[in-house]
Amino acid sequence: MKIFPAIDIKDKKCVRLVKGDFNNETVYQISPEEQAGKYKDHGFKNLHIVDLDGALTGETVNLDIIKDIVDKFSLNVEVGGGIRNLDSIQKYIDTGVEKVILGSAAIKDKSFLKKACEKFSNKIALGLDAKDGYLSVSGWKENSHKLTLEYLREINDYGVSRLIYTDINRDGMKQSPNFDETMNVAEISNCPVVISGGVSSIDDIKKAKNLKNIEGIIVGKAIYDGDIKLEELVKEDA
Repeated sequence: MKIFPAIDIKDKKCVRLVKGDFNNETVYQISPEEQAGKYKDHGFKNLHIVDLDGALTGETVNLDIIKDIVDKFSLNVEVGGGIRNLDSIQKYIDTGVEKVILGSAAIKDKSFLKKACEKFSNKIALGLDAKDGYLSVSGWKENSHKLTLEYLREINDYGVSRLIYTDINRDGMKQSPNFDETMNVAEISNCPVVISGGVSSIDDIKKAKNLKNIEGIIVGKAIYDGDIKLEELVKEDA
C-alpha cells in the first residue's frame, strides 16, 4: 500500500486546515520544499500536494513550487486544488506530476471530467470530498446535493485512474478515517481508492492495508503534530 504524506500549500507555506476551514488553519515553519525533502530523505516515494491558494482562486498559484519539488526530489506527486480546465491540467502534467486531482469542477460538470480522462489517459485522479454522504465542492464550502455513491456510479466508466475519498468531518481531526464509508466507495469504484482524512496513528495505516481495492492512504496533520513518526510510517510504505 502506498503512503502519501501530505503538503498543503498556502501563501507559500505548509499549512493544515481543520475540516477544510480556511479560518481554522495551522501554519508550520517549514517550507513546502523542505518538507518534501524531509519525506524524500526518509524514503517515501509518493507525495500528495494540495494548492490551497488554487482551491480558492481556480488558478495554478503554486505551480513553481510544485515544479521545484518534482524536479528536485523525483517523487510520484499527485496534485489538486482548484484545477478547473484542461490548460491547468496540462501545466501540471508538463511539470512531471504523476496524477492531477480534479474535484469541484468534475463534480459540477461531468463532461469536463470525461474530456480530461480522454485527453490525459491514466493521469486523472478524482477527489470525492463528502460530508454526511453528500459531496462538497468549492473548497468544501458548498454542498453539491449529490450523493457520493450515486455520482460515482454515473462516472465510473469515464477512465479515472485513482479515486481519493475524504470524509470532511474527519479531516484534520485525527479521529481515524471513515473506513466504513470508504469501503462502500471502494466496493463500487472501477479504479483503486486512496483513503484521506483523519489518520491518527500507525494502527489506521495497518487497518487500511487489509482493505480491498485500496491503493494507499494520505497522512497529513498526524505527521506535522508528531503523532506519527516518519521512521515508523515509511516502514508501511510498499
